Amino acid sequence: MRYLSHLIIALVLTSAAFAQDRPAEGPKFDIADFSKKVETAEWLVEYDGVAWRSTDMLPTDDKSRMARLGPEWFCFQDEQRVWHAVYGRLTEGKYDLVFHFVAGKDGVLARTDADIDQDFLNKHAAALSTGREQLLRSIPPGSPRFNQYIRKNSDNTYSVWFFPAFQPNRIAVYGGEGVYLIDAAGTKIIKDESYFQKDFRGFASEPPREIWLDYREIKKPTLGGVFFALYYRNYFTKIVIDTGESSNMLVRTNDSFVWVNVEKDEKGEKPQ
Repeated sequence: MRYLSHLIIALVLTSAAFAQDRPAEGPKFDIADFSKKVETAEWLVEYDGVAWRSTDMLPTDDKSRMARLGPEWFCFQDEQRVWHAVYGRLTEGKYDLVFHFVAGKDGVLARTDADIDQDFLNKHAAALSTGREQLLRSIPPGSPRFNQYIRKNSDNTYSVWFFPAFQPNRIAVYGGEGVYLIDAAGTKIIKDESYFQKDFRGFASEPPREIWLDYREIKKPTLGGVFFALYYRNYFTKIVIDTGESSNMLVRTNDSFVWVNVEKDEKGEKPQ
């Protein structure tokens, strides 16, 4: 993975009186859940990089082939963990593969005519389509643009994610995320763990500064919030995911980044 490693530090800052109220208890902050989300979000950021690099390589002057593309483009890692990106269209359950890119040992993408199993393509594209249909039912017209991500699980189900894209006006948006577990056929949503606030909110990407994401109505950081922090970490000096029970900060330290997770007291405030 090409992204910088991270260190998770759970800081439980309590007053003496508060500490006496809960002498036998450890931190409330769910490190295991947070660590899992960080791991997934790092993979998603890597996926996003492959998607952007492959998009830049599309031969837009080849109008006949570009016209065959649909919204069901995606990236995946093969059994050797090599990245691929495919572009095409799902029509009546069959995926028409138009462009296929694969990463070399140096990570550089190149066009290839290598075959991909048709059933593999069909089901990935179907799962993306199923997830996108559910997302569009969940957001109002005129919502920010979303990027899409997919990963096949060990039980042959599919995890499909939709997060607000970096908008054309250079606004980094948060406040909504589509998170779906889809069956092995790619046609049915098994679990919907999406989260949408009342409104989408965002920050101009310049100038570099500290920013706070308001998630105070929920107890834990969402996957989308963690993804936002990792994705935009080079644009801001510090990104804080502020939830009802903790403040989760991605902080730059020299040439790396550190997660600092600070619990709040029972009133939802950071102890002094």
